[in-house]
Amino acid sequence: MTSPLLNVQNLVTRFYSDGAVIHAVNDVSFSLNAGESMAIVGESGSGKSVTVMSIMRLIRHPPGRIEGGKVFFEGQDLLAISEDEMRKIRGNRIAMIFQDPMTSLNPVLSIGLQMTESIQLHLGLSLKEAREKAIKMLSLVGLPKPQERIDDFPFQFSGGQRQRVMIAMALSCNPTLLIADEPTTALDVTVQAQIIELIQGLQQKLGMAVIWISHNLAMVAGVVNKVAVMYGGHLVEQAPVDALYEQPRHPYTLGLLNAIPKLEGRAQGRLVAIDGMPPDLRREPDTCPFAPRCIYALDKCREALPPLTQSAPGQLSRCWRSDELDQIANKVELS
Repeated sequence: MTSPLLNVQNLVTRFYSDGAVIHAVNDVSFSLNAGESMAIVGESGSGKSVTVMSIMRLIRHPPGRIEGGKVFFEGQDLLAISEDEMRKIRGNRIAMIFQDPMTSLNPVLSIGLQMTESIQLHLGLSLKEAREKAIKMLSLVGLPKPQERIDDFPFQFSGGQRQRVMIAMALSCNPTLLIADEPTTALDVTVQAQIIELIQGLQQKLGMAVIWISHNLAMVAGVVNKVAVMYGGHLVEQAPVDALYEQPRHPYTLGLLNAIPKLEGRAQGRLVAIDGMPPDLRREPDTCPFAPRCIYALDKCREALPPLTQSAPGQLSRCWRSDELDQIANKVELS
């Protein structure tokens, strides 16, 4: 059996601030095969971005620290290698599209200079060759007149164009894994659809694996093979995309699905909100983090943290009631 491209095992990341410990990522494990796509979803503060930043070893210390776990990429533990070795992988074999294209580009450097620097560093090309490669990548992502625009500065591009530049930069060294952290943030819905379609097309063309980070379950439905749901720094459910939407096995996933607007409109009733507030991440993660907001919670949920166990073939859930959730809640159907 072929080993996964990426295998994250029991990842733990903490932040230390003003005498408090922020339990940002707690014992997170998942794997991803070559050419596969997955989404990590959850509300703000659930630990999605910190998880992938830990994989990339971009957690700033202080205040952050990766305190446990292993991250195997192509068989190599990224948490055990030197920073120099990690630099050869970061931006080369693993690339990342950061969340906000408006602030991710250096405003005082042309996009050509920003792109060619990375290409020269990782691929060992001359400046002329790197520039030709950058123009080719800008053309690949659909930027008009790349030969003319390569010397322009970020402020001369629209939001959607900046995001295309970010994608071109991420793909310029032919990565085997692309991490897209909320790649459609601050873009209108038409441009969002274009960016999603672009990344999907490039994934098929280049054969790379993709991790999508999003708070929008509706957006990733037709984009990925499997979904990991995070809440309060924990991975609370993981499943093939069809199984997750047809029969969610965690109340938080069910709540997210119920909050998605339906195409039928008002006839289907009002959206169902998840009552309560997100968990206090300063608290030791020793009970179910969703219990205070869960309408199905038992006393046991407030006393012990449920393990992540298989609730159905290929489907994992961190819930004491995962086996009976379909009996005590209405099934969610997406239009």
